[in-house]
Amino acid sequence: MKPFAIFVLFLICRIASAQTAAELISQGDALDAQLKTSEALKIYLKAEAITPDDSQLHIKIAKQYGESMVDAASAAEKRALGEKALAHAKRAVALAPELGDAHLALAICYGRLMDLMGVKTKVEYSRLVKEHGDKAVALDPKSDYAWHMLGRWHQAVCTTNKLLLGTVKIVYGGLPESSLDQAAKCFATAAALAPQRVAHWIELGRTYALQGKTKEARETIERGLALPNTERDDPDTKARGEATLKALK
Repeated sequence: MKPFAIFVLFLICRIASAQTAAELISQGDALDAQLKTSEALKIYLKAEAITPDDSQLHIKIAKQYGESMVDAASAAEKRALGEKALAHAKRAVALAPELGDAHLALAICYGRLMDLMGVKTKVEYSRLVKEHGDKAVALDPKSDYAWHMLGRWHQAVCTTNKLLLGTVKIVYGGLPESSLDQAAKCFATAAALAPQRVAHWIELGRTYALQGKTKEARETIERGLALPNTERDDPDTKARGEATLKALK
């Protein structure tokens, strides 16, 4: 076969592969929209074999591995899935450091793993959640999830045992400054950007409850509870909201 013919055949094969990857990603997206996490993950991994340097695809894979942690039967299995998610999020950032969603994916992965790690690693991961959450917001100020992630960080640090925080500061150098006011502002921004998302309203309401704003907390949580479930962790989020409501009565 002549060199030119070989080159043309090579190009045809590459184009066919690219089309196949696009089709697989589309199938994975449809499954993800139906909350079929394991099925979507299998399809995305097939697409990755064809196009391994697609940063957006690595973000999608990280999301599926992260959400698979909900179904894991043991802490060891949760951690293994979380670390796979983290590896893909890191790959996404390496491929596209200017992409806000890549930094958001990384922040989410560190956040999901924190409670499964020892104190030293937990502190390190907490700093990284804040670092990459800030980067995500700076790169894409309209990302509701990025604002939500920052809100969760402020909320979590503010509700950590003060004695433990003191020990962390002495032994590991402490964490960046946090406040419930900042948590509320972040959640309110997220809710304004995407009012259809359950988690934004529930966590904003829970933050109001922590601030002693009972009326605002009840109204905001009830607004979140009235929304339909559209994401894998919405039932757990609503359960937290309901628990907060009961504590307010």
